Amino acid sequence: MNLLQVFPAWNASLNALSGVLLLTGYIFMRRKNIVMHKRFMLAACASSLLFLVSYVTYHAIRHGIVTKFAGEGPIKSLYLIILTTHTVLAVVIVPMAIASVVNGLRMRVPQHRRVAKWTFPLWMYVSVTGVLVYFFLYQWFPSG
Repeated sequence: MNLLQVFPAWNASLNALSGVLLLTGYIFMRRKNIVMHKRFMLAACASSLLFLVSYVTYHAIRHGIVTKFAGEGPIKSLYLIILTTHTVLAVVIVPMAIASVVNGLRMRVPQHRRVAKWTFPLWMYVSVTGVLVYFFLYQWFPSG
């Protein structure tokens, strides 16, 4: 196994880790443990940033070669819906996450809550669907 073959599983693991950290941070917030909420949300940001660097590195090394989905029929339609919504929301979530973090760190609680109530579920969706895309492409319907 070469390094390029490790990247997809590594990237999916970072997405999964982000989701776990986000959910844990959310639970701490609901329990009013702001210190732990902050730590886990910042860890989720770090995990997501590491994912982004790894993802861009992987695609730069591959020179933009796209992995083809090998499934057909309704499963391909499902995959394309998941991939499209994942990709669009992954772009949308970046400024929202930045706004959530900045407002939270500056203790601008009303602004933080206003943005975070949308950021959290969308970010969770992106994390979960990122793992699903990995499974669709590399585990359930690998091409060749």
